[in-house]
Amino acid sequence: MKILVTGGSGFIGSNLIESLDEENDIIVIDNFSSSDISNLKELNTMFIGDSVNNILKYDIPDIDIIYHLGIPSSSPMYKEKPILVGNAINGAISIFEFAKRENVKKIIYASSSSLYNGLLPPHIENMAIGITDYYTEARLAIERIAKLYNNLYGVKSVGLRFFSVYGPHEEAKGKYANIITQFLWKMQKGESPEIYGNGLQSRDFVFVKDVVQACTLMLKNDINYEILNVGTGKSYTFNSIVSMLNYKLNTDIKPNYIQMPISNYVDKTQADLTKIKKFGYEPRYSLSQGIDELISKNV
Repeated sequence: MKILVTGGSGFIGSNLIESLDEENDIIVIDNFSSSDISNLKELNTMFIGDSVNNILKYDIPDIDIIYHLGIPSSSPMYKEKPILVGNAINGAISIFEFAKRENVKKIIYASSSSLYNGLLPPHIENMAIGITDYYTEARLAIERIAKLYNNLYGVKSVGLRFFSVYGPHEEAKGKYANIITQFLWKMQKGESPEIYGNGLQSRDFVFVKDVVQACTLMLKNDINYEILNVGTGKSYTFNSIVSMLNYKLNTDIKPNYIQMPISNYVDKTQADLTKIKKFGYEPRYSLSQGIDELISKNV
């Protein structure tokens, strides 16, 4: 199978490529905005160093599947640079145009649980999405574009609403890395992690290998158009993450609590997995297991 992965040298993309069958022909396009080509070391891939927005200028025939992961993936990025909304939408349009031109069988693309900001958990795919920030507007627009291309041209797609994904290969994301990873980096240096507010905000933290499981399952399912949650169905407070990391690291580091500076900060996320479980998905990593593996990669 010939697979195109946008953002393939990034966090989720590189973990995905590691898991794909060696018999697959993998092509990566990435502009290194929050990624590192070293994530692909020892992996047999063809690499295009460019923005996904320029995909239409390339002649890449016989692509079977596209994983569109090369989308700026953190709300603060968009708040600092709102023009990213247009870039993200145009990048998605470029991918769907490419898929239409090349008769690609299916696009599997990254969406986000941040769409549920302000809604009470558990979060279900058919909830009415509110207007909360630039990031969610970009992701919702991409989902609607996917539906449009399906309606007009029969382009098949699956939008995966990733919850709070953590795991190895986040180094290039820096300050935009998952909160678990940021806390770990700080605490391994003996420093206090910073927490906005009282630490009672909670997230459905999902280990990247479970996200990869969801991505690869979509290869095997005949889907016309779908939006699916990818999480664990469980939610943990930031305070509990610090406590677990202290236990794992054999430390006793107190967090540094900071007055909440963000008016539209996401309070709680928790995925309802009813829909995706029908496609064979079952989270395999508990929070404890995922943190153990993350620590083993960061020693």
